Amino acid sequence: MKGNMIMLFTVLSLILNAQNIKTKRGIVSLDGVHVAKISNKSNEYTFLDLKETPIYTIQFIDKSIVDSVRDSYIKLNRVYNREKILDLDYISPSAFSGEERSAVFTSIKDLKIIDNKGINVKTLDDIFNNPPKRKLDSKTKDAYTTRSKIDRLKIEVNNVGEIISNGIPVGYFTNLPASFGSEDTISEKTFVDIEIYDAKSKYIGKYITTTKQIKTAGGKTFTLYREMSGRASILKFPTYKAIVERMAIMDPTFIKFQDKVTVGEVVKDGVQK
Repeated sequence: MKGNMIMLFTVLSLILNAQNIKTKRGIVSLDGVHVAKISNKSNEYTFLDLKETPIYTIQFIDKSIVDSVRDSYIKLNRVYNREKILDLDYISPSAFSGEERSAVFTSIKDLKIIDNKGINVKTLDDIFNNPPKRKLDSKTKDAYTTRSKIDRLKIEVNNVGEIISNGIPVGYFTNLPASFGSEDTISEKTFVDIEIYDAKSKYIGKYITTTKQIKTAGGKTFTLYREMSGRASILKFPTYKAIVERMAIMDPTFIKFQDKVTVGEVVKDGVQK
C-alpha cells in the first residue's frame, strides 16, 4: 500500500510539473505564455526574443563517419558572439518529431536556455563557458577513431585510377568501368570485379559491384552500405576513395602511416569479418 502511494504521488508530481510546449506560426509558448520566436532557413533555426532580436541559432548536422555509421548532432551558435560554435547532443519529444520541435525541446528541456521568462542569455553564455560533453556510444566513438586514422592517410584516387596516400603512389585500380571518374560513385554493375593492386603490383583485393562487397586477398569480406531495416541504405553507392579506405582498414599491410602505425590495427564496429 505504501509503495502504491509513493508511485501515485510520483506520477502526480510529474503531471503537475510537466511543461506544455507549443510552437505555432513561429512563436514558442511555454504553459500558454509566449516566450520566444523561431525562424528557419534550410536546417538552421534562429531563436529570437519577443522583440524579434536574434539571440542564437541551432543547426542540425547528420553526417557519415565511416561506411554506414552516422552521427547526428546540433551546432549551437550565439548571434552576438560568434567566437565559438558548440557541437552538442539534442533531444526530441518523440521519434517522429521534426527538427523544429527538436530544436525547441532541446532549448527548453535539455539546455534550459528558454524558460517562462523568455530566452535566458546568462544560461546561454554559461553553456559556452562550460560546454557539456557529448554522449557518444562506443560504435560512434570507434568510427571517429577510425575516421581520424583514415584522414591521416590523405588518400586520393586520380583520373587514371592510381591510388595516392600523402602524395605518394601506393596502388591502383584495374578493370575500371567505362564510366570511371575519380570523384564518381560506383553505380554501374560490371561482370568483371574491380581489383586493387599495391604499388609493387601485388594483388590486394577486389570490389564486387553486383553485391557491393569488398574482398581482400586474404579472404576478409565487408559489405558496403548494407540495407537498413525498413528502409534503403543511406549511402547507396560507394566512391572509389571509400573502397580504398575500407581496404586499408581490412588489410594493414596495404597502406601504412609514415610513423608505421597502420589503419587496420583495431576495428571494433562489429561489421568487419
